[in-house]
Amino acid sequence: MSSNDTTTRAPSAANAAGPAPAFPWPRHCRAALMPAFDVDGESIWLGFDAVSEQRLVTRSYGGYEARVGLPKILQALKVRGVRATFFITGWALDAHPALCEQVLRDGHEVAHHGYWHHKPEPGQPEAMAEELDRGLEALKRVLGVQPLGYRAPYGENTAEGLAMLQQRGIVYSSSFRDDIRPYRHVLADGSAGPVEIPVNFAFDDFGYNVSHARYPRTLVPREHVVSIWKDELEQTMEWGGVVSMVLHPQASGRPKGFRIMTEFLDFAQRQDGLWIATGAEIAEHFQSSERTGTTT
Repeated sequence: MSSNDTTTRAPSAANAAGPAPAFPWPRHCRAALMPAFDVDGESIWLGFDAVSEQRLVTRSYGGYEARVGLPKILQALKVRGVRATFFITGWALDAHPALCEQVLRDGHEVAHHGYWHHKPEPGQPEAMAEELDRGLEALKRVLGVQPLGYRAPYGENTAEGLAMLQQRGIVYSSSFRDDIRPYRHVLADGSAGPVEIPVNFAFDDFGYNVSHARYPRTLVPREHVVSIWKDELEQTMEWGGVVSMVLHPQASGRPKGFRIMTEFLDFAQRQDGLWIATGAEIAEHFQSSERTGTTT
């Protein structure tokens, strides 16, 4: 039997962090919404298969993002006065610098999303470090940004990866799916790690709006998705949590996806007691609550 066979180990929780603490949201709000976009460009199609470099139609799925999707989304956010968080791969920064500069000029938060959109894998610390460092270098070189936030490519991470984020000054992660309120990670050595703003996987638009030979999916009608999102938000507000969205300009920038996104944002803006904020704002509020002892 292999030494790393999980059947030989005593059961333990995947997350060493305790329950998410209770703390008040700003402005007497009951809950928070984090509009967030993963800007992958073609990197999401290249990251899993280098041969796709020559597959121009496959790459065009990601190419739509810069040509149509992201400009449409930026305009929609501007009209609504919504500031969002954009997790951008280093590859997208290098391939589409002017468009990424526009994200920053429009007042949005820019955060880390790897370089090639390579999935963090256990036992590959050198590859993980290279992906992190190359992404950090691109953010600094192209936009002059030292990011506070990180979203793991493919939404995956490891204990080694969390420690690397902490070492590189990343304040918060938005990747895990195990809570509805922010909490602070506990690293393998027992020390404090980054803040986690958990993702609500129901808000990952790829599953509703993108179908490809490698990812064959049945496209879902707009009414169904909007209904799901409204239910998720309303119940999260009752529970006092946060909705962290996982939108992609190559999905929510498509016509149906765009209508879903804008209809939901309009609905969210009508909700009393909902704080619509960037990841950096939510993480800072969490840290401030820790400092002032208002977390319980």
